[in-house]
Amino acid sequence: MTPPPDPTVIDLNADLGEGFGRWTLTDDEALLSVVTSANVACGFHAGDPSTMRRVCALAAERGVRIGAQVSYRDLAGFGRRAMDVPPDELANEVAYQIGALQVFAQAAGARVAYVKPHGALYNRTVHDEEQAQAVVRGVHLAAPGLPVLGLPGSRLHEAAGRAELPVVAEAFADRAYTPHGTLVPRREPGAVVHEADAVVRRSVAIARDGEVTARTGERVRLRARSLCVHGDTPGAADLARRVRTALRAAGVRVEAFA
Repeated sequence: MTPPPDPTVIDLNADLGEGFGRWTLTDDEALLSVVTSANVACGFHAGDPSTMRRVCALAAERGVRIGAQVSYRDLAGFGRRAMDVPPDELANEVAYQIGALQVFAQAAGARVAYVKPHGALYNRTVHDEEQAQAVVRGVHLAAPGLPVLGLPGSRLHEAAGRAELPVVAEAFADRAYTPHGTLVPRREPGAVVHEADAVVRRSVAIARDGEVTARTGERVRLRARSLCVHGDTPGAADLARRVRTALRAAGVRVEAFA
């Protein structure tokens, strides 16, 4: 069983490498000077071989942990559209993405340290047992024993736990929560918290106090070992820097979980 997270220690992660060819979205170099874990796009929702290799090299150089951010095959929709993928096919696609990133991590003298689903796949595996099990099978196929980063209490974490994979609880500084501790769907108003001061305050409350205020006003218990700041948010690097500074000021140690 995974031990409960230490409330005085938290990892800071961001989604990186979310470009394709000449198109770029995330400020990878700036974010890698702040975060402790990098969720690297593996080519299905964003990313390409050259981008993956570059981000892995930068992450290894700066001591940032490399995670495989696996997704549905949805470049056009940035991995945020609902899709129905047969479980065996999904397991193979998850393993394929992890394996591709492993090549570039190893070339940089590092390794893939964990797996995190992206977008629609992340949200689907909160409630969908079949898709959650498929992701876990994909992880086992590519790298048995790799930690799975995800929402506490999700079907994904339950499936990973049964398969004896380490699970790491994640919280989001810039996403709105329901009273049940799940994320407000992006299609709904107010799903993303844009105001920087609010993101900073929420980050400290999650890390130090183990709670977040739901969109409806209730306080929700939320013990997390890793905190995500989305890399595609405008000014993400500056925001992540403010979050890290505020965490340190609140007595929270920022360090990777893997």
